[in-house]
Amino acid sequence: MAQTDRQPPPGFTALFNGRDFSGWKVPAADNGHWKVLDGVIDYDARSEAPEDKNIWTDREFGDFVLQIDWRLKETPFTNPNVAYVLPDGTHARDLHGEPLRLALPDSDSGIFLRGSSKHQVNIWCWPIGSGEMYGVRMDEDMPPDVRAAVTPSTQADKAVGEWNRFEITVRGRTVDVVLNGTKVIDGAEIPDLPASGPLALQHHGSMKEGKWTSPPALVQFRNIYIKELEQ
Repeated sequence: MAQTDRQPPPGFTALFNGRDFSGWKVPAADNGHWKVLDGVIDYDARSEAPEDKNIWTDREFGDFVLQIDWRLKETPFTNPNVAYVLPDGTHARDLHGEPLRLALPDSDSGIFLRGSSKHQVNIWCWPIGSGEMYGVRMDEDMPPDVRAAVTPSTQADKAVGEWNRFEITVRGRTVDVVLNGTKVIDGAEIPDLPASGPLALQHHGSMKEGKWTSPPALVQFRNIYIKELEQ
């Protein structure tokens, strides 16, 4: 899994060369917070870009299989609002009918599919696990079966600091997500998934008076390979 190898699997092409951001758009005025460090994309969640702080591929993609390795470096922020997510994608409630909230160490990032922040494959520390599509699951206009389908079937994350691997397959309006060899999203049919668009690696987090006020994207990425599929 070493990025220094930079050899795509058969049929795949590399989206990251391990040296620089060729093929990627880093936001103007980022001021070096997205950087290439020791052959990986490293982010400290402190981009100074005034608006969009994510980085995007130059190219757009329709149907594809994406392989990408990622790891959360640390979790200095305790998130007081982590939901207890049920298998159908809804939130568990207490005896008074209020949503249960957990206070847990958390960092947060993700991969935007086809140019859409809503259609993001999440990376974070929630018990439900990475790989869920929060923007779709939380859309109350979505049918219940869709919200359930984008909820991970199990947590397959490795410990903070360890490398994880996503394999994300997008064909038509269907998304499958395999995390560390375990399928966590199986054939989710998403009605409003765009037909094509670029990929993005997500910024998340904010600070006030030197302290994190939301889960930061203290994250690294490597071995980013894509295989385009015939539509």
